[in-house]
Order: sequence, then structure tokens, then C-alpha cells
Amino acid sequence: MNTYTTLEHLKKIAHGLTLQFGQNCEVVIHDLRGRSLENTVVFIENGHVSGRRIGDGPSHVVLEARGKKASEIEDRYGYLTRTRDGRILKSTTIFMGNPDTDHVDYVLSINYDITSLMTVDAAVRSIITTGEEETRRKQPERITQNVNDLLDDLIEQSVDLIGKPVALMTKDEKVTAIRFLNDAGAFLITKSGDKVSKFFGISKYTLYSYIDVNNNKSKTS
Repeated sequence: MNTYTTLEHLKKIAHGLTLQFGQNCEVVIHDLRGRSLENTVVFIENGHVSGRRIGDGPSHVVLEARGKKASEIEDRYGYLTRTRDGRILKSTTIFMGNPDTDHVDYVLSINYDITSLMTVDAAVRSIITTGEEETRRKQPERITQNVNDLLDDLIEQSVDLIGKPVALMTKDEKVTAIRFLNDAGAFLITKSGDKVSKFFGISKYTLYSYIDVNNNKSKTS
């Protein structure tokens, strides 16, 4: 009787899913067992969907998993993401935790290209919805190929969260933006502190003090 490792099982599942759903279905396996964040992708089927390959880095949700306990993370089903060239994907992310360490060892991500279906949806939506409703629709997260692009995306999201440029932010608003980055796992990326402190126009000492403020709030809440 053959004994398969978890990774081999996941590879078999990934292959089966892509055979079942065809060329528009990408399945990615990330290995978080102490690997560098710069190359978490260890297996991919139909990588042409997102333009990724083995050796590429994590997505937003995978980065968040690296900084949390497995017991604190919930799988995500049927959310929207977008590729570098603007195609829209329907994504599902499943976290494989290690019961002995409570760390996430692997992440299985399924991304199905629904761009052509979205085109039809947009045509119908333009008739049946109002401009106000369309404005409220949340934009899909971009799937990144390396940690530098991922950090840039997270910084952009932190600014969108506040709703004003950095030059107009108060101290409390910068603290809130940095809390978002910390929660998203941004500071797990090598030299991210240098880039974030420069972007927000603060020293690294101030940056770490803001992180401490957020950590203390989390402990008391």
C-alpha cells in the first residue's frame, strides 16, 4: 500500500480539479513550512491563468496565514481576485494546519477565470442597477507574483482604508493604516519596515511604536 505525504495528496487533488474544470481553472499549492516568503509556490496547474509559476511568492491571504495560528484562520470560499492583466477570478483558499504546531503548513488555492462570464454580468448589471450600487461594489484583490508587488498592494490598500493621501493623515490615521498592514502580515516581508516608514514619512522607531500601540490595543480589547 502506498503512503502519500500531505503535499503529494494535495498535488493529486490539484490535478483532479484541473482535469475536471479545464484550462480556466488554476490550482496552486503554497508551502509555508519555514520556507522563504519569496518562493512559497511549490506546485501549480494551469499557471497561465494568473501568470505564476513554481518559485513565485504568496498572495494576500497566504501572507496573512504565515503570521497567524492555524486554529485562528478560516478557509475562504468563492471570493473574487484579479490578475495583473485585469482578468477576474473566482477563488477559494484552503489552509492545511499542522495539529502538532498549530502552524499552517500548506495552502491550496483554486482560481477559476470568470472574465467572460463577468462581461455578460456587466452588460446585464448596467441595465438593472443604479450608479450608487455600482460604486459600493468592492474591487477584487490583485494576485501578485512576488513579495515586492504584494507589499505595494498592501500599502495601497492601507491608504484606501483611510480614504486620504498620506500627506493629509493624522497620527491616529497613520496608526490605523499601520495596524492594517501589521494584521495583513506586511511586516513578515524582508525590509518592509524601511519601505513602510519611508512611505508614511516616519522614522523606523516611530513605526515600531505605532505597531506597539496596535498590539497593546489588541491585548486589552
